[in-house]
Amino acid sequence: MRKAAVLLAGLVLLTGCASGPAAKASPKPSHSATASPSALPTPTPTLKPAGAFHYSTTAVAQGLVAPWALDFAKDGAIWLTERPGRVRVIRNGQLLPDPALTLNVSTASGCEDGLLGLALKEPNAYLYYTYNGGATNRVSRFTIEGDKLSGEQVILDGIPGGSCYHFGGRLKFGPDGYLYLTTGEGFVASRAADPNNLSGKILRVHEDGSGREMYAWGFRNPQGLAFDPAGRLYVSNNGPTGDLGLCCHDEVDLVQQGQFYGWPAWAGGQRTGFGQGSLPNRTGPMVESGASTAWAPSGMTFFAASAGETPTLFVATLKGEAVRRFIIDPSDPGKVASQEVVFGNAGRMRDAVAGPDGCLYVLTNNRDTRGAPRAGDDQVLKLCPQ
Repeated sequence: MRKAAVLLAGLVLLTGCASGPAAKASPKPSHSATASPSALPTPTPTLKPAGAFHYSTTAVAQGLVAPWALDFAKDGAIWLTERPGRVRVIRNGQLLPDPALTLNVSTASGCEDGLLGLALKEPNAYLYYTYNGGATNRVSRFTIEGDKLSGEQVILDGIPGGSCYHFGGRLKFGPDGYLYLTTGEGFVASRAADPNNLSGKILRVHEDGSGREMYAWGFRNPQGLAFDPAGRLYVSNNGPTGDLGLCCHDEVDLVQQGQFYGWPAWAGGQRTGFGQGSLPNRTGPMVESGASTAWAPSGMTFFAASAGETPTLFVATLKGEAVRRFIIDPSDPGKVASQEVVFGNAGRMRDAVAGPDGCLYVLTNNRDTRGAPRAGDDQVLKLCPQ
């Protein structure tokens, strides 16, 4: 990824953002110096193309209620959120009976609000949640104390919510050290088209919440973020379900800072009836579901099924009830070479995360009042390559 100093250039600012100190210029090499063999860079090993994904499936935890996000602590413990307001911990393969934290959040049956995103950067945990009757979202930082969280510090507040739908909510730390987050447009399409509104955006902030920046805009309900090994950012975005007279057009995008991604003037590759007005030209999707197929993509991750293999993008889908795998063209990071469903038959999928043990972890979401719960739901499932 480009260095932070380059990333900061040209961003559209939502409020007076405080950027970090400028990077110091590297000293110029001496023209008379001769590089010794030990000073030569180590060649980057060539990764082999991704092969078929064969795996075994194990249930790591069961009986959860609408889990939304998952992350790993340095000691290998799994931390996750449940939409009704609980943070849970799985340690040594066992779901601890007592929550690490219970928050008073706004959540309603059939809706999308509640306790959503989670990101760990020890000794802190960051949470994205809805309050104020669903009207507002915020991001808060908590201190990790053993298997508990304490000391809430609100680092970003006033993110507009909605009556029921489109709250965004994904949190992810980037390789540049910034915290990235997605916000939905609260089912008010015009918010996504307003660069001065926090809704329908990818935002980023420093760890303490300072330096807020709008990284990209023009999203309906983005629910997934993933960085590839080169530091490039990708986002999943839910398309319309009847709004503006359209369906589907769920998409995955390669994110370029400052760019407008189309909503509500565009849904995927389809022009809508919303006036273009003074909106800039959009950056189109890397891949979309089309006008008759709905994925409802959510959390996603880059994952390599074996050592030395090129990581590919795994996306959890809700309506699609599957984990989809996108193999990106090695010569063009904004183009999908092929895609396939690699896991299904477990209902709605909310998040997919690459684990430190070389396995892929998936959250089911059948108890979110939109699915059909089955025995053991909801679950943390572990897919280990074979």
